[in-house]
Formats: sequence, structure tokens, C-alpha cells
Amino acid sequence: MATLTEEIALAAARLVVEEGLEYAAAKRRAARDLGRRSQRQGELPANEAVEDAVREHLALFHAETQPAELAALRRLALRWMERLAEFRPYLVGAVWRGTATRLSAVHLDLYCGDIKAAEIALVNAGVDFELAPGSGPDDTVFTAAVPCRELGEAATLHLRLLDLDELRGALKPDARGRTWRGDLAALRRLVAEEEGASGGPAP
Repeated sequence: MATLTEEIALAAARLVVEEGLEYAAAKRRAARDLGRRSQRQGELPANEAVEDAVREHLALFHAETQPAELAALRRLALRWMERLAEFRPYLVGAVWRGTATRLSAVHLDLYCGDIKAAEIALVNAGVDFELAPGSGPDDTVFTAAVPCRELGEAATLHLRLLDLDELRGALKPDARGRTWRGDLAALRRLVAEEEGASGGPAP
């Protein structure tokens, strides 16, 4: 019989895949949906547990569509990382970890020597960015809806501006040794491997 934490992970995974929620929001809502209005410490599953449940859900219900959607979002992320290469971009989240669907946002962390100059550069880039709340009080996050030709619709792009000093811990792995983020070179290799396996990018 599944524990409450396992039930929350399974319910959160459905919300991540079917509604595009981020892990933290999905876990909180899943706990409320299961009648846990106050989430005690240790009751909510770790992100790795939710990710495992997401992978299982994708394999069961979206195996035919998810790989192509993931590849499209990775190529979109690659184009933006090349465009923003001067800010040392790293891809994070579901697009990097391989669990993204067409509902997933593209998350890029930008490591800047001068965050204010980066803000100005983004404003001058001609993209309709909006300033969005970040995960911390000092986070600067720009959000935009950007066209994704392969999906035939707009995708959400989040750019989080971080101080260059924080780059040192950027590649800290998870409990299983997998990285939480990848730089431009790593994503290029990943996209090239995927295109080689599939016979090339979508037309």
C-alpha cells in the first residue's frame, strides 16, 4: 500500500504532466487535493520522487508524443542559449532533465557579472519580457511567450538572472549523480545525439 508521500508524488506528477505545474506548486496542490491542508515536514516528496513518478506517467500515457515535444523545446532552448551566450546560460528544469511536454516552460539561468546590465540588454533585445516573481527575494526573473515553430504555438521562457559568483555551485548533482542543469556545450551535445538517433531535426 502506498504511503501518503508516495500518493502525493503520484498526484503531483499528474499535475506536472497534464497541467504544466512546476514541482513545488504541484506538490502543494496534490497534498491539498488529498486532504492535507497543512503539509508537515517530511510529508511532501522530494523532487526526485516526483520526477520518477513523472517519468512513469509519461511512459504510460504520453510515450508517442512526449519525445518529439521534448526535442522541440530543447532546440528552442538551444537557440535562446546561443542568443544569450554572453550571459553564460544554463538550462534547468524539465527541458534539461528530459521530462518536458509541450506544456512545460523553458527555464534558463543566466550568470552575469553585472545583473543590471543584463536586464538592460534583455529589455533592448526587442522581446516582450515581463518581470516575474522569482524563487527568492533577490531573484530577477524575466518571462516571455516565445514562438516555437515545431510545436506550432508559443512556449513560455523564464530567464533567471544570477550573480556570476553563484556559477561555482551550478553543476552540483542530485542525490543520484545527475546534474540539475546543463550549459550551452552540454545541450548542443544532447541535441546532436537526439537528432542523430532520430535521423535529424523536424522539418
